[in-house]
Amino acid sequence: MSGVEIRELEAFLALAQELHFGRAGERLYVTQSRVSQLLRSLESRIGAPLVERTSRRVSLTPLGESFLAGLRPAYDALRATVDEARAAARGAGGELRIGFQGTVDGQLARAIARFGDRYPDCAVDIVEIPLSDPFGPLRRREVDCAVVLLPVAEEDLVLGPVFSRQPQTLAVSVHHPFAARDSLSAEELADCRLIGIDGGAPGYWRRAQAPELTPGGLPVPAGPGVNTLQEGLSLAAADRGAMLLCRSTADDHGRRDSLAFVPVHGLPDSELGLVRPRLRPSAQAEAFALAMSRETAGTEA
Repeated sequence: MSGVEIRELEAFLALAQELHFGRAGERLYVTQSRVSQLLRSLESRIGAPLVERTSRRVSLTPLGESFLAGLRPAYDALRATVDEARAAARGAGGELRIGFQGTVDGQLARAIARFGDRYPDCAVDIVEIPLSDPFGPLRRREVDCAVVLLPVAEEDLVLGPVFSRQPQTLAVSVHHPFAARDSLSAEELADCRLIGIDGGAPGYWRRAQAPELTPGGLPVPAGPGVNTLQEGLSLAAADRGAMLLCRSTADDHGRRDSLAFVPVHGLPDSELGLVRPRLRPSAQAEAFALAMSRETAGTEA
C-alpha cells in the first residue's frame, strides 16, 4: 500500500466522522496538529486532497468521499480480524458487558452460550439498557456492545449482525376497542394514541418505534412518552395509549389479564442488531460479534 500507515487511515476516518480536526484528535487521543500531519501524509501518498479545509468548515472532496466508502468496510474487517486473533490468543479473558433492549431472545441466548463455551475465562455481564437511550451506554463505555432495535444510522458505531426479524404487534388495554381484533392494518394506527419514547434517542430512531404517519400518510396521534419498556406496557394496560412491540416481546410480556397483543399488518418488520464502537472496539466485543454472526448465519430469511 505504498507505505500507508494504519494511523493515517484512522486519522482520516476520525476526521470524516467529526469534520473537525480538534474533535478528531480527541477521538484518537492526539493533538489537532498531529491529525493534520497524518492527513497530509496520507494525501501525499495518494496524490490528491481528500479533505477541503477552510477557516469555517471541513468537508470531504469527491475523492475523499469515494475513498471513505471503500476504506470503511475494509478497515472494519481488518480490525475485526485483528481483534478476533487477539481475543483467541488471550482466551478473550476479562469481561464482556452486553447491553440489550426488551428481552433476551433465543438467538442472543445461544450466542452468549457459544461465546462462553469458546472463551470460558471471559466473564459475561448482561445489562438492560433503556429504550430512551439506545446508544448512550456504548458511547459512555458502560457496555462493550449492545443489542438494540433497528434502525441504526450512527456513524461512530458499527452495526452487525442483524437478527430477530419479526412482525410488529400492538399492545393495548383489554378495554381498548382493538383488543378483540385478530389483526389490524397499519392505517388503523391513525385511530389510536401511540406511546412514544422520550430521552436522547435520535429522532429517526424514535419515529421508527412510534411512527408519526401511517404508510398511507395518515397522522398517528401521539400518546405519552416513556423511557423503558415496562413504563410503556404499564401505560398501555392503563389504557393511556397503545405501544408497538415485536412479536417475541409481546409473547414474553403476555399479561393477558390487562393487555391484549394484536398483530399489525403493513408495517416494516421489527429487527434487532448488535452494535459496537467503530473505533477501538474491545476484543471481547469483536469475538462476541463473530459468535453472534455464526449463530444467525442461515437462520434469517
